[in-house]
Amino acid sequence: MKLVKNLMRDLKTAALVASVSIMSSNYVHADEEIKVGVLFSQTGGLSIVEKSLASATMMAIEEINEAGGVNGMIIKPILEDGASDPKTFNEKVSKLVIRDRVATVFGGYTSASRKAMLPVIERRKNLLFYPTFYEGFECSKNVVYTGSVPNQQLNNYIPYLVNTLGKKKFFIVGSNYVFPKEMAKVAKKLIEENGAEWVGDDYLELGHSEWGSMVRKIKDSGADIVLSNVVGDSIIAFYREFANQGISQADIPIASTVTSEIEVAALGGRFAAGSYTSFPYFQAIDTAENKAFIERYQAYTKDANAVTHHAMESAYSGVYLWAAAIEKSGDVTPEGIRDAVKGVSQETPSGLMTVSRDNLHTSMTPRIAQWQEDGQGLIVDEYDSPVLPLPYSAYGETAESLYCSESGLDSSKL
Repeated sequence: MKLVKNLMRDLKTAALVASVSIMSSNYVHADEEIKVGVLFSQTGGLSIVEKSLASATMMAIEEINEAGGVNGMIIKPILEDGASDPKTFNEKVSKLVIRDRVATVFGGYTSASRKAMLPVIERRKNLLFYPTFYEGFECSKNVVYTGSVPNQQLNNYIPYLVNTLGKKKFFIVGSNYVFPKEMAKVAKKLIEENGAEWVGDDYLELGHSEWGSMVRKIKDSGADIVLSNVVGDSIIAFYREFANQGISQADIPIASTVTSEIEVAALGGRFAAGSYTSFPYFQAIDTAENKAFIERYQAYTKDANAVTHHAMESAYSGVYLWAAAIEKSGDVTPEGIRDAVKGVSQETPSGLMTVSRDNLHTSMTPRIAQWQEDGQGLIVDEYDSPVLPLPYSAYGETAESLYCSESGLDSSKL
């Protein structure tokens, strides 16, 4: 009887393995290639940032292929241009998933582009690796989020600004869309919890370049610090107008949740010097692994002055998390990769990253940097270990009470 039970168990196991192999074969193509989509903006207003994300993704793929591939299989990237347009992202992700039959898509920078891709990814049960820091408030079983969420940028930031810098009156300013407003929700709660106050909360449209009246409003508000959720080209206009009106970063510093090395390079170090940003990754991280990463990236792009930044590093590290999931399970179906990536950890240029089993977001180490005139950040505060991602922290989510888990979103808690 025991022999029969063991035989039945072995037959079931063999059937399961065969089923996975048949499913996987749909995603393994000629010459043992795994097709993946790489979808970032190569043209349009966002290309200045997104080209670096595409380069970092392609570099990681090239490195893995040169090392022998994933379980002996070569990754074949299909590069598409989102053209800084959500509609184009929707069209291109449809092509990648339906016609090209890719196993995974690496892509997206803005929340608008992610939201445009999401219906296709979810309906077709495919998988998206999204690398950008974002506002949270999402619980998808088809997206692995390798950028930070608000609690990984603000829970360390606001206490530092209040308790270490002694700032008590915040003026919150942002671009007029979902990310800045969700970040403001979390920030206001933390500002009040730390015994400070916010004296302004104002927004201008994406791409807005006339910041004169807004900066005057900040000057007249009595604020002693600005929490900036301004994004894109507007960052350059905002910081320069700040200086043009004679506001010193020493007196009223800008503390940003967005400004990275790439924006500072475009802005000019002297305009950013003295301001702050909170991110899990900065080019200034002083480790052998990060220094080697910077050298490889500059060699790959053939640009000795190319800068690395958080979203770019998350794009690069996401490919390695993906590869580790396939190596762990041997399954190259989107659902198989998704299940295998849960709990996967990887040492990256930013430190240890681990994909949450519950919400497919990533644990990472919060840091704060003050920008210097050479365009690099000086890291002034750093956590000792990675922090769990809480995409619903704006709505009261804690590590002890998760809203997004493997079983889905518990909307009753919202």
